[in-house]
Amino acid sequence: MDENASKKARYEAGETKTIKGTVVLMKKNFLDLTDAKDAVVDQIYEILGYKVSLQLISAVNTDVANKGRGKLGKPAHLEGWKISTLTERDATFSVNFEWNEEIGFPGAFLIKNSHHNEFYLKTLTLDDVPGHGKVYFVCNSWIYHSEYYKKDSVFFANQIRLKLDKKELENLRGNGTGKLEEWDRVYDYDVYNDLGDPEKGETHVRKILGGLSDYPYPRRGRTGRPPTKIDPKSESRLPLRKTLDTYEPRDERFSPLKMSDFAATGLKSIFQFLVLGFLALFNKTPFEFDSFKDMSKLYEGGIKLPSKSFVDKILDHLPLESDGDYAFKFPMPQVIREDKSAWGTDEEFAREILAGLNPVVIRCLQEFPPTSKLDPTLFGEQRSTISEEHVKHNLDGLTIEQAIKEKRLFILDHHDSLTPYLKRINTTTTQTYASRTLLFLKEDGSLKPLAIELTQEDEQSRIVSNVYTLAETGAEATIWQLAKAYVTVNDSGFHQLVSHWLHTHAVTEPFIIATNRQLSVLHPIYKLLHPHFRDTMYINALAHQILINADGILEMTVFPGKFSLEMSATIYKDWVFPQQALPADLIKSQPHGIKLVIEDYPYAVDGHEIWSAINTWVRDYCNFYYKTDEMHGDKKEEPWWPKMQTREELIDCCTIIIWIASALHAAINFGQYPYGGYPPNRPSMSRRFMPEPETSEYEELKSNPEKAFLKTITPLPQSILGISLIKALSLHTSDEVFLGKRATEWTTDEEPLQAFERFGKKIEEIEQKIIKMNNDPNLKNRVGPANIPYTLLCPSSELGLTGRGIPNSVSI
Repeated sequence: MDENASKKARYEAGETKTIKGTVVLMKKNFLDLTDAKDAVVDQIYEILGYKVSLQLISAVNTDVANKGRGKLGKPAHLEGWKISTLTERDATFSVNFEWNEEIGFPGAFLIKNSHHNEFYLKTLTLDDVPGHGKVYFVCNSWIYHSEYYKKDSVFFANQIRLKLDKKELENLRGNGTGKLEEWDRVYDYDVYNDLGDPEKGETHVRKILGGLSDYPYPRRGRTGRPPTKIDPKSESRLPLRKTLDTYEPRDERFSPLKMSDFAATGLKSIFQFLVLGFLALFNKTPFEFDSFKDMSKLYEGGIKLPSKSFVDKILDHLPLESDGDYAFKFPMPQVIREDKSAWGTDEEFAREILAGLNPVVIRCLQEFPPTSKLDPTLFGEQRSTISEEHVKHNLDGLTIEQAIKEKRLFILDHHDSLTPYLKRINTTTTQTYASRTLLFLKEDGSLKPLAIELTQEDEQSRIVSNVYTLAETGAEATIWQLAKAYVTVNDSGFHQLVSHWLHTHAVTEPFIIATNRQLSVLHPIYKLLHPHFRDTMYINALAHQILINADGILEMTVFPGKFSLEMSATIYKDWVFPQQALPADLIKSQPHGIKLVIEDYPYAVDGHEIWSAINTWVRDYCNFYYKTDEMHGDKKEEPWWPKMQTREELIDCCTIIIWIASALHAAINFGQYPYGGYPPNRPSMSRRFMPEPETSEYEELKSNPEKAFLKTITPLPQSILGISLIKALSLHTSDEVFLGKRATEWTTDEEPLQAFERFGKKIEEIEQKIIKMNNDPNLKNRVGPANIPYTLLCPSSELGLTGRGIPNSVSI
C-alpha cells in the first residue's frame, strides 16, 4: 500500500487526534452600552446553534470541495462563550480541533461568527500539532457576523509563507467605487477632498489637496462617502456625533483598550476646556490672561468654582484633578516645573531649537546675508536685511566670514515657507510676520541668538523688514522678548502643520495602504513594517473629522487659520523620500559629512543612535530573507513603487519608513505638553504687530510688559483649547508597544528572532546612554536653564504624560 493510500485508510478508519487551541479575543469597545441585551441575544444564538466556529485548513493537501484549496477540517466551537464575560482586556477561550493526517500541517484556519456581535480576534495558538509542535496564528482583526461581512475570515500560520489568493488582494484593493461600510477591509486611495464643508457656506470651503501640481499631498484612505450637493468634487462629512464611526479598514481601528483610553481622555479634555472656558467668563477680562500669575492658576490651584455642586456628579465620573473649591487644573508643564522664568531666557530659547519639540528646522548658515529661494518675479527681492552691524559685536571676536567658515553661524528660517501666505493670513484675526533667526555657536557648545528679522507685506504689497537684536533692559528688552515670541509662533505653526502632521502622520498613510494592497500578510516585508503602521490610519481619520478640517481645532489654535493645510501642501512640494533618512537630513542642516557640527545636539545625537539601531535590525532581517540583490525584486518592476534594484535600497527604504513612524514622530510629538503646555513658551498665535514708538501700545509695553506680551500671543480661550489638545496628544495609552518590542508572536524563524532580540537590547543600551549624557554637566544643551532633561528619544515610557517613549507607530 502506497503512502497516500495508507493515509486514506487511516482517515476512513477514523484515526483522529484532538488538538487543543487557545483563542484570545476582546469585545467591541467600552462605549458599547448594550452588554445586558447582547448577553441575552448571544445566549439565544448559542441555544439555536449559531456559534463561533473555527476550521483548520491544510497547507499540504487540497480538496476539490474547497475549490482546490487546502482541505478543511471539521468545525470546532469556542468553549464557554459568553459576550458578558468579555471586556476591553484580553479574554481567553479554549477550542478543540479534530485532526488527522489528511489535514497534516494546518497552514490556515477559517473562522465564522454566527453571533450578531462583532469581536476583536487577537491570536489562535495550537498546542501540539503532530510533527510541528506549537503553531501560532496572529490575527489582530475584527470578526463580524458572517451575514454582514458576506464571507468568513481566513488567517494564516506564522510558520509558513503562503501567497494570498489573487482574489483576496483584489478585495483588499477595492474597485474605487461605492460607500465603504464599517465591516469592509478595503485599502483604497483618495485625495484630501473632505476638509471643507461647502454646504455650510463659503467660509467653510477648503482647497482639495492632492492630485494637483499646485497642491500636492500624500494620499489618504478612501471612505466612499457621497459628494456634497454643492460641490461634486468634495466629499460629504460625518456629523460630529459620529466622529468615531468614520470609515477605515476594520483592522485599522483602535483596539478596544485603546478606544477606551482614547475616548476617556478625549471626554476629559473636552469637558475641561468647556468648563474652564465658561469659568473664564467670570473674569474681569474674560478673553485675556492679565499676568503670568493669572495664567499660573491653570496649573497651581485651578480656577475657583462659583458653585461646586453643578459639577459634582461629573467629577465623580471623570478623572479630573480637584482640590476643595478648586478644580480643573492642568498638570504642571516641565518647562516651568523647576523654574517659572527660565523659559524666557535667551539660552533656553536657543536650546529648544536643538532639543525642544521642533528640532528639525535649524540649518547651518552658508552665506551672509541669508537669501531666499522664492521666485523674485512673483515675490520680489527677498534678500535679508540683517547686516554685519547687527551681529558683529556678538561673534566672540570672529568676523562673519570666519564664523561661516568655522561653521559657527546657524539660522532658523521660517521666511520662505510663510511669505507666500503672509498677506492672506494677516487679513484674518492673526497679525504676524515671517521670520529669520540667526544664532551663534559658542565655545561651550550652546547657541546664542544674535538677531531676528521680522518680515511683512504692507498694503501696497511692499516687503517691509525690521531687525531686532539682543537687549536686557527697558522697553528694548520687552521688544526683544516679543521678537522671540513671533519666531516661536512661526515655529509652533510649522511644527504642528509640517513637522508633525505632514511629515509623520500624513506621509506614513500611503505606505500603509500600499503595503496592505500589495503584500501578503505573510510577506517578510509586511511582517517587518506592520507593527509600525498600528493605529495610524484611524488616528488620521479622526484628525480629518475634528483637527485639520475647516474650523477644526488646528485652525482655531494655530496662526495660519483657514490657510493651514493649504500652506502645508505648498511646503510638501519640496518633500523627497530619501532625504527623510536621518543622516541625509543632518547633512542638509549641518553639511560636514556624518560628523555633527554642533556636537551637543541632543535630537541629532540620540536620533543617530536610534537610526543606526533600526538600520542594523532591518539589514539583518532583510539579509536573512533576501540572500542576494536579485531575490528581493518581487515588486521592483511595479509602477507604484520606487525603483529598488538592490537589497541596500530596500534596507534604506524600510529603515526610513520605520524611522518616520517611530522615532521621528516621538521626537516631534511627545514634547508638546512639556514645552507647549505653557503658552508663553510656545505661543501658537499672535494677534497684533510689534508696537511702534509713540503709540498707546508702546506706552503699555513700557508700563506693563507682561500684559503687553500676553495681549500679543494666544488668547485665553484658544490657550485652554490648545493645552487640552496637546495634553491628549502627549499621553501614552495603556496598550502602547514601544520600539524594540512586539506585542505578539510573529515568526518562528530563528535568525530574525535573534536579530530582533539584539535590536531590543541595543535600544535598552541607548536609553542608558541617553540618561548618562543627560547627567553630564559639560553637555549644556541636554538640560538647559529650564532643567528639562532631553528624554524625547528615550525609548521606554510609563503610562501617561511622561515626555519620553518611542512607540512603534504614529499611534496618537
